[in-house]
Amino acid sequence: MNEERKIEVEEVTSVEAPPKARVEAALVDAHAEKSASVTESFERKRDYLEGFLAQKPVVESASGPGGALYEGVVEALKDIYDPEIPVNIYDLGLIYGVDVTDEGHATVTMTLTTPHCPVAESMPGEVELRVSTVPGIATADVNLVWDPPWDPAKMTDEARLELGML
Repeated sequence: MNEERKIEVEEVTSVEAPPKARVEAALVDAHAEKSASVTESFERKRDYLEGFLAQKPVVESASGPGGALYEGVVEALKDIYDPEIPVNIYDLGLIYGVDVTDEGHATVTMTLTTPHCPVAESMPGEVELRVSTVPGIATADVNLVWDPPWDPAKMTDEARLELGML
């Protein structure tokens, strides 16, 4: 039952390298008459890129969503917190609209949680002040509206999470 296994070892001093494959050689050997058409099909066609290279880059407006001025105003609004709720007014859903012109005029349409909110007199002034300090904003106006009334459905998911509503 005890079988003895023997392993034979052969010592090799060198090994011949296998021949390297050459694409040109394979084309010539296999299809001599078709090699010209195959090579042509792999050449880069200039007309393929002409339409792409002729396109002009799309210049985004700095005052539209995604633009530097617009995003600067939104970031400024995210720095303002409702004193009774630990969430910024943007995520709280109090900002209904942000309009920024290319000349740097910003108009913010906003509401408050209720018309009897304790900061009803001071919050629009603070919003106007903060927005007017954004680089590139020349003037800022705040429109305080009550219609549609604010409700918790206007909050972002981040605000709901912060308040334990998710």
